Amino acid sequence: MAIRFVLNGSPVEVADVAPHVTLLQWLRSSGFRGAKEGCAEGECGACAVALWTSAPGESGSHYEPVNSCLLPLAALAGREVVTVEGVAPAPGELHPVQEGMVALGGSQCGYCTPGFVVSLFCEYYRPSRAGFDPESISGNLCRCTGYRPIAEVARAMPAPSPTDPRLVQLGRRAAEPAPCRGADVPYLRPASLGETWEMWESSPDAKLIAGATDLLVYANQKFERWSTLLSVEALPELQELSLTDEELVLGAGVPLSRIEHYLADAAAELTALGQLLPLFSSRLIRNRATLGGNLATASPIGDAAPALLALDARVELASRAGVRVVPLSELFMGYRRTSLAPRELIRAVRVPRPFPAFQRFYKVSKRTLDDISTVAAAFSLTLDDAGNVTRFGVGLGGVAATPLAAPTLSHLAVSKPWNEQTLDALLNEASRVGTPQTDFRGSAAYRRAMLSQLLRKFFFESTSSRAEAAE
Repeated sequence: MAIRFVLNGSPVEVADVAPHVTLLQWLRSSGFRGAKEGCAEGECGACAVALWTSAPGESGSHYEPVNSCLLPLAALAGREVVTVEGVAPAPGELHPVQEGMVALGGSQCGYCTPGFVVSLFCEYYRPSRAGFDPESISGNLCRCTGYRPIAEVARAMPAPSPTDPRLVQLGRRAAEPAPCRGADVPYLRPASLGETWEMWESSPDAKLIAGATDLLVYANQKFERWSTLLSVEALPELQELSLTDEELVLGAGVPLSRIEHYLADAAAELTALGQLLPLFSSRLIRNRATLGGNLATASPIGDAAPALLALDARVELASRAGVRVVPLSELFMGYRRTSLAPRELIRAVRVPRPFPAFQRFYKVSKRTLDDISTVAAAFSLTLDDAGNVTRFGVGLGGVAATPLAAPTLSHLAVSKPWNEQTLDALLNEASRVGTPQTDFRGSAAYRRAMLSQLLRKFFFESTSSRAEAAE
């Protein structure tokens, strides 16, 4: 298998690419050693590269920082990428970001510096940039704790010069991912769902892949290998983002960072998702990770499921036989097991309207950001004019082998007044919900205690919000 892409402005062709080979592995073996391997799982950002991309429907484009340790080399077919070696405008010159790092002492040991430079490079060219977005470097770890001068570099970045040739490039639409086809191709990338069924039937053992932010960790750290990967990245049917009077539709293949931006503009009242997404790993991960991929892993501590369960979300599943829509709670069958039929995939997530009046997403973890949750909980609430519960949604993670919707809590609250007596009844029932386990992140008793405390927190935040609205 040979792939063609553009690296730092020059065309590249690579033959005999195995599906598990990452861009980082190929870069370092080819003499591009600026990107470093720190963690091989997307937590440190030392391997960051800039991917030139466009969202569907956009005429222009932008640079997105991504972890090259989790980017399959084959996924670059037809794409354009910039590494730290290509940031400078010309040999012997420095980019303004690099000049700032030198002038303000932003580099110490230097191991993390290439990743920071690439992330700041993407921030430098961010469309309509008016100030420094701290999240632009949230996935970059500085082991020397030298964040202050790096943040100063970011705050001091000037606006790009109107004559900067990269601005001309960014005014054009980025190249689309090139389809990968063929009977002997180990990395398949169909351009439609129809092609997907054909390729899947021809390669029944193919492993489905989207953003690869989970799957490539297994390749890097557990040395898992697959004869064939089937990428859904280029499927337009999985890229829908729409809001109607009846529902919000989130395409299963849309990167989480794009969903984050879309919701901020189109559905800011979905506060549970608005609180979830900034806590979902880092921007480097969210630029590649997809909602469908996160749900399909069926992880009991996946971040997306609790928030969507509390919102009564449904999933649209597609196969050669057609489409079916099921409640999200019916997708999870056991630890890392779903109800997906053979050669069936998640096409979209559907969130019904009207949205609950009050929503919260809580995540308990060792670190506030870029960490795996010990317990995650989401709650949603709607009251009638008399203060009685008409809707109470619950979504829980980390308290069982699967994410839980906890219908017993929902049924217990409906038609009751939202007061401390109802809270006591809910807390009593919550003590029997789930089957929390003890592991290195927390004991079963701790997880149960956290669930109760988060339910209390939601009660007091919702009653305080209601009181403020009544003033």
